[in-house]
Amino acid sequence: MKKIYLVLLAFFSIPSFADDMELAETMKALDTAVFDSFNHCQKPQELDKHASFFAADVEFYHDNGGVTWDRASMIANTQNNACGHYSRKLVDGSFSVHPIKDFGAITEGVHVFCQNETNKCEGEADFVMIWRKVDNKWEITRVLSYGHRKNN
Repeated sequence: MKKIYLVLLAFFSIPSFADDMELAETMKALDTAVFDSFNHCQKPQELDKHASFFAADVEFYHDNGGVTWDRASMIANTQNNACGHYSRKLVDGSFSVHPIKDFGAITEGVHVFCQNETNKCEGEADFVMIWRKVDNKWEITRVLSYGHRKNN
């Protein structure tokens, strides 16, 4: 009986594992796309592309910069303070994904921002993004960037 239970458990876990792997791949690709557009946002079409990943009512929480309550304000801050000045790099091995039933997913990890002029990268920070899937489109509804510190 115990063997049958283990076989059934393994059988029913395979689709879940495959779904989790597919979700992880999708979210990693989206993270890459969001920050590729961020890293080139001095070009208007890339800033527009970057903005398109965020819900209109996105909330952005930054431990040093405060809170931004909507996409328009967040993108204005990005354009005025980051575009052309900084690029984001994901710290290898830090990215993880957690599904949210009937909503979307949580992504989290560690990133660092590099000065474009000097290529100096300092200030690691943790991040969390809440993604919602609506009509087959993923959008970010909440962002947390916190724990800013010197690189390890």
